[in-house]
Amino acid sequence: MAPGTWRWVRGVWAACQPLFHGRALLVTNTLGCGVLMAAGDGARQAWEIRARPGQTYSPRRSARMFAVGCSMGPFLHYWYLWLDHVLPAAGLRGLPNVVRKVLMDQLVASPLLGVWYFLGLGCLEGQTLSQSCQELQEKFWEFYKADWCVWPAAQLVNFLFVPPQFRVTYVNSLTLGWDTYLSYLKYRIPATLAPQAGD
Repeated sequence: MAPGTWRWVRGVWAACQPLFHGRALLVTNTLGCGVLMAAGDGARQAWEIRARPGQTYSPRRSARMFAVGCSMGPFLHYWYLWLDHVLPAAGLRGLPNVVRKVLMDQLVASPLLGVWYFLGLGCLEGQTLSQSCQELQEKFWEFYKADWCVWPAAQLVNFLFVPPQFRVTYVNSLTLGWDTYLSYLKYRIPATLAPQAGD
């Protein structure tokens, strides 16, 4: 890289440092979760618009995704702080605790966030609690199986190598594809209602 580029990168890095310390870290984690959730929904809507002529972009849908993402940010912030306190681990020597963290994340946080996602969006969309619970029952296992395919390996890297103040940001950086999947799962049209070829 050219020397000017390195200076620019160092300047951006120095400017961003305060966002990852103290109270600002909670705000960074909260907004990061919301923005990436809305971006994932935007990506999914772009695909839907190409696949279904006549469909238009819904900013309200993305706003609801943003709100639910922001509501998850503080949970993830404090969840990782608590995991690091209860199961301290550093590098490969801490691998047993890292594996415990990954399992706790999958067995506790993952299902909780799945329930939170479906019930939270259902509430914002005006669904009754029974309607949201019905949707959760229909989609939860598909969500949870996909979660086990993606997140254990990602969290292993997170807990092994990522400094604690960057844990949520690391997850957010990987989550655009995951959030696009969550949007698909929430808003897909059942096969019985999808337009058939030749319609």
